[in-house]
Amino acid sequence: MDDNGFEIELLSADAFEGQLTGLARLLEVCVAHGAAVNFVMPFGLDDSRSFWSEKVGPSLAAGTRVILVAKADGQIVGSVQLDCDTPPNQPHRAEITKLLVDPGFRRRGIGRALMVEIEKYANEMGRMLITLDTASDGAEALYVSLGYRRVGVIPAYSKHPTEDSLDTTTIMYKQL
Repeated sequence: MDDNGFEIELLSADAFEGQLTGLARLLEVCVAHGAAVNFVMPFGLDDSRSFWSEKVGPSLAAGTRVILVAKADGQIVGSVQLDCDTPPNQPHRAEITKLLVDPGFRRRGIGRALMVEIEKYANEMGRMLITLDTASDGAEALYVSLGYRRVGVIPAYSKHPTEDSLDTTTIMYKQL
């Protein structure tokens, strides 16, 4: 455990089912608080559990996805994913998806710690180009501080999770 009261763990395919409730709760609370991570309200625990089970679990089991979780007092308070399911001409690239931090645990360095650690896994896997997209100014500032570069902005990219509006997204990359 670090000085900020949390620890980062690699989530194995074997441990995934046992962490499903914590992962589902994390995603549900983040979406309810406006996280632009592909979902819109109403979005409940069952929806969240289905996402993790049906979309994330199979790729984790196939070895094409890495999931890190941040835990405080045994509870999942953050997560990030590295999607390595790239086409044959892009074996050097991976995509960061769904950096999530429980709203009650933000501003403690969890997001930064998750990103630093997931980049280590990417590097070990020979992934030297990391891409991501974000609709959050706060997340974009974090990514810039970690060396990510802005490629461009796409207007009206997706529906806002809690409001009747369309969000802009920023595409970013980092060479490791």
